[in-house]
Amino acid sequence: MILNTYVNGEGEPLILFHSFGNTGDSMHEEVMEFFVDKGYQILRPDLRGHGGFVWEIKNYFSYAAGDVKDTLDSFGIEKCHIAGVSYGGVVALLFAQKYPGYIKSLSVSGVFPVKPEDWDKTEKEDARWFEEFLSNSEMASVLNEMHGNRHWKKLFQAAIDDELLYPFEHTSNVLNISVPMICISGGSSQQEIANAVNFKNINPDIHIAVIPFAGHIVSEEQPLLYSHTLHEFICRVDNKK
Repeated sequence: MILNTYVNGEGEPLILFHSFGNTGDSMHEEVMEFFVDKGYQILRPDLRGHGGFVWEIKNYFSYAAGDVKDTLDSFGIEKCHIAGVSYGGVVALLFAQKYPGYIKSLSVSGVFPVKPEDWDKTEKEDARWFEEFLSNSEMASVLNEMHGNRHWKKLFQAAIDDELLYPFEHTSNVLNISVPMICISGGSSQQEIANAVNFKNINPDIHIAVIPFAGHIVSEEQPLLYSHTLHEFICRVDNKK
């Protein structure tokens, strides 16, 4: 499936993937502007189930990599840098694992390579949060406006019904990942720091960076520090430094 994609700038392509419940143009605005000023073409897709598109939600992550491939092919992009946060980070990682030939570099944030001990509790708390969005008319109106329709409710209901199982079997499978990779984590969260350390423990070749005064969605909480860190990594991969 070709994803609805927002495109800004010209130059070397960098793909930015949003988190769960957001859209391509509801996130990464400051990051996009930073990289456009640096001479990059920025693509921000609406992931499956977000924006104006729903399609199949069950077995969500089995479709994710194919959606990205179809989208890049539609733009004629053969090689690019990709970065994603939270669910978008999982999608970026899955794509890099399945189609490494497209990837110059991979950056993830808010991705869990190891299942935390309190994961089941966290999932229940998230489900209650999703239920609140479904039942609160004010919150629902914000999401209706963001996504352009009411289809986001199917995505949230799938999360409540435990149909969007986190693919730990893939997020932990980074020992032999064949593309340059960095995990950029927020320093205000012990769990995010642990995620970065766990990636490094699984594969010492994975780079890690910790951004102060940020938590799970580091690219939104500290967009300038995140952008500088990502740019430094990309430049090193491209041998520009």
